[in-house]
Amino acid sequence: MATATENQWLKGRVKAVTSGDCLVITALTHNRPGAPPEKTITLSSLMAPKMARRGGKDEPFAWESKEFLRKLCIGKEVAFKVDYKVEAIAGREFGSVFLGNQNLAKVVVQNGWAKVREQGQQSQGKVSPYIVELLQLQEQAKQEGFGCFSKVPGAAEASIRDLPPSAIGDAGGFDAMGLLAANKGKPMEGVVEQVRDGSTIRVYLLPEFQFVQVFVAGIQSPSMGRRNTNGNVVETVPAESNGDASGESRGPLTSAQRLAASAASSVEVSADPFAAEAKYFTEHRVLSRDVRVVLEGVDKFNNLIGSVHYSDGEAVKDLGLELVENGLAKYVEWSANMMEEEAKRKLKAAELQCKKDRVKMWASYVPPATNSKALHDQNFTGKVVEVVSGDCVVVADDAIPYGSPAAERRVNLSSIRCPKMGNPRREEKPAPYAREAREFLRQRLIGKQVIVQMEYSRKVTPGEGATTTADRIMDFGSVFIPSPSKGDTEEVTTASAISGTQPAGVNIAELLLSRGFGNVVRHRDFEERSNHYDALLAAESRALSGKKGIHSAKESPAMHITDLTVAAAKKAKDFLPSLQRIRRIPAVVEYVLSGHRCKLYIPKLTCSIAFAFSGVRCPGRGEPFSDEAISVMRRRIMQRDVEIEVETVDRTGTFLGSMWEGRTNVATVLLEAGLAKMQTSFGADRIVEAHILEQAERTAKNQKLKIWENYVEGQEVSNGSTTVETRQKETLKVAVTEVLGGGRFYVQSVGDQRISSIQNQLASLSVKDAPIIGSFNPKRGDIVLAQFSLDNSWNRAMIVSAPREAIQSPDEKLEVFYIDYGNQELVPYSAIRPIDPSVSSAPGLAQLCRLAYIKVPSLEEDFGPEAGEYLHTVTLGSGKEFKAVIEERDTSGGKVKGQGTGTELAVTLIAADEEISVNAAMLQEGIAKMEKRRRFEHKDKQAVLDALEKFQEEARKARTGIWQYGDVESDDEDTAPARKPAGGRR
Repeated sequence: MATATENQWLKGRVKAVTSGDCLVITALTHNRPGAPPEKTITLSSLMAPKMARRGGKDEPFAWESKEFLRKLCIGKEVAFKVDYKVEAIAGREFGSVFLGNQNLAKVVVQNGWAKVREQGQQSQGKVSPYIVELLQLQEQAKQEGFGCFSKVPGAAEASIRDLPPSAIGDAGGFDAMGLLAANKGKPMEGVVEQVRDGSTIRVYLLPEFQFVQVFVAGIQSPSMGRRNTNGNVVETVPAESNGDASGESRGPLTSAQRLAASAASSVEVSADPFAAEAKYFTEHRVLSRDVRVVLEGVDKFNNLIGSVHYSDGEAVKDLGLELVENGLAKYVEWSANMMEEEAKRKLKAAELQCKKDRVKMWASYVPPATNSKALHDQNFTGKVVEVVSGDCVVVADDAIPYGSPAAERRVNLSSIRCPKMGNPRREEKPAPYAREAREFLRQRLIGKQVIVQMEYSRKVTPGEGATTTADRIMDFGSVFIPSPSKGDTEEVTTASAISGTQPAGVNIAELLLSRGFGNVVRHRDFEERSNHYDALLAAESRALSGKKGIHSAKESPAMHITDLTVAAAKKAKDFLPSLQRIRRIPAVVEYVLSGHRCKLYIPKLTCSIAFAFSGVRCPGRGEPFSDEAISVMRRRIMQRDVEIEVETVDRTGTFLGSMWEGRTNVATVLLEAGLAKMQTSFGADRIVEAHILEQAERTAKNQKLKIWENYVEGQEVSNGSTTVETRQKETLKVAVTEVLGGGRFYVQSVGDQRISSIQNQLASLSVKDAPIIGSFNPKRGDIVLAQFSLDNSWNRAMIVSAPREAIQSPDEKLEVFYIDYGNQELVPYSAIRPIDPSVSSAPGLAQLCRLAYIKVPSLEEDFGPEAGEYLHTVTLGSGKEFKAVIEERDTSGGKVKGQGTGTELAVTLIAADEEISVNAAMLQEGIAKMEKRRRFEHKDKQAVLDALEKFQEEARKARTGIWQYGDVESDDEDTAPARKPAGGRR
């Protein structure tokens, strides 16, 4: 096209109209990469009125002349030929242009928008081939008063535009901020005069003709570079700025600025790849076109940032979005932040898609590493068993047999984040609206049938302070309610149903967001996200505009819940009268701990309790059918609304009673399924509806279900012992007299004749007045009589520490160890007496013990105080007797030197009326863990360890106590004895 000779007809498309007689025409097809070749053609023998130049003004009718030609032919296909060139005017080419059958020169002259040149170059043959016809048409236009030949008085003067300084080259005083303030968010009509690069245009804003440069908001096209201009000021926009810095002078340059510009311009910078293509893309769509500009902001250099919209047939398109979708611009965060969220989101999504498809400027793009992976073909249906938090549920897969623990799948809701629930054991309170979010899900989902679309998984690396170093895989998906309520359907946007891949129903994540119970996760590029991400963003936007939930200025309602499951057993007993006073108490099952034991929340008393079915027991952890019993109860009552009737509370603080879900006594579900049996050694008369429970158990026995599969009438079958056989080991009947912490304690043998003998001797003693100071100076290791501070009784004691110098005052303190009980305290000299050797010679009655095979945290460690309190509660008290099975003897403590020294017995401690040992109970409560197994253990010990490990596994799975954040790293066994402050109870 550029090498076309004169009088050769060519075809092209009108790209721009620069005046009433001049057009820029581009080729329709081209073989070379980049923008097509183009020609600037001035209509032969015509002279249109000239537009205002720098500091000047329009000739009459200049704007109207240009607008006539622009509207007539912009963007249209034309045929043209070059008639002649004028070398004196920079080789300008003059030609004839046809729009269809219309000669544009004739049309322009006929309407009076240009005059015909009659002389000058005619002698050289440089004249339009249609000169005769043009002259005739000009005469007709004059006679009719068309266009420039208007006969209306004052028409010529009125046609001269009153141009602002920016339109005639004086942009120094342009008030960009003022223009933005007056028009922000409003569409402004304009005509694009020039395209600097793909994302920068210069436009006349109508009707004031303010001539401005606009950087397209949210994007940046490749830079056009710069060229050597021999010292002239270089006009360029740095690629990384998106208009944040302007190479355009905003007024006269100082000498220093000219010098700097001259030095900078001496270096040529080539255009970025795809820069010319991006520029042509923009020119092809908006140059010399009517556009609507929506101003979004102004940068620090007074440059206008705005969105540009143009018409394409009946459709209105966004120039910025079109550039990004075609891989000819990148998304720029700083200017995108000026835009509305939806427009910003579209740009971001378009860029991400181009990166994935490697379109144009992203052809060599290498995606960053991500810790998420898409999941395909993992959709399933099931029943919601548990709501863990506002953004996490557990769903039992319908495709896996009922009662199987493997059926339960943990589903984290895709692309949303709800407030965290906190951790009561670490005194972490729930975040605002965390309870409300979880309760909202519970009411909507628990026990309901749902459709789950699994979408992606993410590898989570433990953070600092984590109890495990292993990576964790979390699965994310969208959960749909197939039969939502009318209110739920009205809350969600129709945008969520656009995709044909979405199942019928309502996305629960969308409901959560629309209520203000969470935020949408802002994913990084190439990070997997919800398939319904746009619908989630729309729901969040609605909650923001409605100021709902976490987006409101209101604080979430305060809720103070007393958690009796982590409190001392005494506190639970204090609540017993309140629970017994109310017959049937509404409650919510918070967690299923075992087949017959659960954690309940009682709204009326705002407390959480541990609750077990009275007289009904399921197999213990690790025994046959134990997991199935838990699974059945999770499906039946987990997080359901129930009613309970409390009978009593046991020594561990667990309340015993009956439970109903609807009209069903829940214990009958277990008994009928053969997953539990009744234990009524205390008598069934106190159990509510005992006859119904007995009938349910009888039915399971007759059908030989589960634990009754080997049942023979008249014979009792065991479903697994919870304690290990101990007949071959030495066993003592003991009472605990002092708890030290760390699983260590002192005991006395029940029925030991020495106890009564020593007590009789002490009772027969006549305790005299305090000795005269100086007459009795007990030393470390001496056995004395000391008065115990809590009950003022006199007991045998060993001096643990005494002043080095002689006693000076009756108030001087000595530390003593009561050898018959294990207590240790500071007592004044006035409370110490010498003792008869016949009484002091008998060995101490207190025997130091520790719980065998388990490691209990010391009082200084995490959960140490809780472990000590638990051991204190379950062992100390009048009348409490235990069976202590001696597993090992440790004599490394040597001769007794005070509390925590001497021979230590490692024992299994079992209460007379309990099913499991204290050792196992502490593992089950998550306040102790197993000792390290050695490589080779005797088979008897292996059996004991295996039995105990089942209880530890129960606590680990339930995330109880020390397992609340996952596995606890093993560490070296403590060897130093734990000390307890004086004043312990007997």
